Amino acid sequence: MSIEEEIFDEAYELTLKHLHARAELEDFDISLVEGELVHLQRYEGQDWSGRGEIKNSEISAQVTAYQVFLYRWKQKIDQSG
Repeated sequence: MSIEEEIFDEAYELTLKHLHARAELEDFDISLVEGELVHLQRYEGQDWSGRGEIKNSEISAQVTAYQVFLYRWKQKIDQSG
């Protein structure tokens, strides 16, 4: 496994864990998570300075974790309602 893959996996798991912990809070607002994803996606696309493959792997993992979290959240809402 490459260092980029290791960074991706670690960042993905950490981000997903963080999102699940936030979802347990009383004042959780899914719209904030959706907004954060938009900002992460913009940041991901702004690599004009050449941040490097390791940082790109980390950001890509965070975006993926947000997308998976939101997908699962919406599936859960659809099934319960």
